[in-house]
Amino acid sequence: MAKKKEDVVSNKTFKVQTREHVDEDVTKALSDTTGNATAKLYDEVLLFANASRASDIHLEPDKNEARVRLRIDGILHDYFTIPSELHHRIIALLKIRTHMRTDEHRAPQDGRDSFETDKGTVDVRASVMPTNVGEKAVLRLLSSESHKLTLEQLGFEKKDYDVIIRAIHKPWGMILTTGPTGMGKTTTIYAILEILNKRSVNISTIEDPVEFFIPGVNQSQVDSSAKLTFAKGLRALVRQDPDVIMVGEIRDEETAQIAVNAALTGHKLLSTLHTNNAATTVPRLLDMGVEPFLLASTLNAAVSQRLMRRACEICRRKKKYDRTDFEVSLDELNVNLLFGTKKTLELIEVTGCVECNNTGYKGRVGIYEVMEVTDTIQKLIVKRSSSQEIEDTAVSEGMTTLLQNGVQKVLGGETTIEELIRVMKE
Repeated sequence: MAKKKEDVVSNKTFKVQTREHVDEDVTKALSDTTGNATAKLYDEVLLFANASRASDIHLEPDKNEARVRLRIDGILHDYFTIPSELHHRIIALLKIRTHMRTDEHRAPQDGRDSFETDKGTVDVRASVMPTNVGEKAVLRLLSSESHKLTLEQLGFEKKDYDVIIRAIHKPWGMILTTGPTGMGKTTTIYAILEILNKRSVNISTIEDPVEFFIPGVNQSQVDSSAKLTFAKGLRALVRQDPDVIMVGEIRDEETAQIAVNAALTGHKLLSTLHTNNAATTVPRLLDMGVEPFLLASTLNAAVSQRLMRRACEICRRKKKYDRTDFEVSLDELNVNLLFGTKKTLELIEVTGCVECNNTGYKGRVGIYEVMEVTDTIQKLIVKRSSSQEIEDTAVSEGMTTLLQNGVQKVLGGETTIEELIRVMKE
């Protein structure tokens, strides 16, 4: 584990502890009646998770104990177990810190908090959910540093970057990012917003939740208690004289149709959508009731993305692979994509070390496919062509698919072929 380093929580200085020290503090908290040791333990778990690059902390109750699990680079890892008595105390403290009702144990609750580190503010988004053995909590850690990444730093190839820039500089229309939850769609949208964010431009957003605060951008949050939905928020934003609108997610027919109409009336609109690849963005929106001719006129680009774990710089090594090694895990087309005409390849292998917590990976890298809506693709949209036909046309016009981009990053030594297979199969 990394050496201790100074950090700050709630304006007090603590040391980021090793796993062994956190285990010791669990024992201290059990015998403490003042609650100070429990509060210190809670702070230290936050610091430990943040120092470990965790995106989420899971506090999961069981019959006799509770597990503390951390999601690091997209994978959940078990880290600590704590007695049930201490779990209840931590949940109570968490509710106080995140402004939840402490007397409510049967309904889900959401809250938020933040703490300061030497690298900036970390926002904490908390969710508490009742289970049959107690309340489970998940804390999402949102570092102020992560939204400052540029498109180049996110791993876009120059060709794909140029497509996005062309789409951004069109006077109106939609740019959509697609993919599963947790694949960095919003981070990509924020990177685009940073490019567009100028004092001469009015940028307004409706998000659920507002993940990062961007100076100069008017950000609003969905609020179910006030009946402020994406659709209602978007209707209101159109009347706010916006140049650029960002909608956190297009979830339903009403939001989709308002978004298309907003893009059609001279606004740039950015949003996210849950689809498997860039081409399936089209049938997804058509299924939501958007007219084909309107979609063809407003969609500028669709970006599909995934995140792969990056091979650890310390324990990586080169290994020679044979084509036959992948005949079970990859079909013939993908084997040819990887090997070309070669029978063997020298690729990256990882073994695991202290630096990467014996996982073999540290950090993540994006793989992308960026579909530019050209005149040809517009005609296919109007004809309600299948997503496969749209994808084939986009590839013939130069689009790099997710798999192709992933193979490029494997051949470039950024990650392993096993990691690419895991991500694409998921």
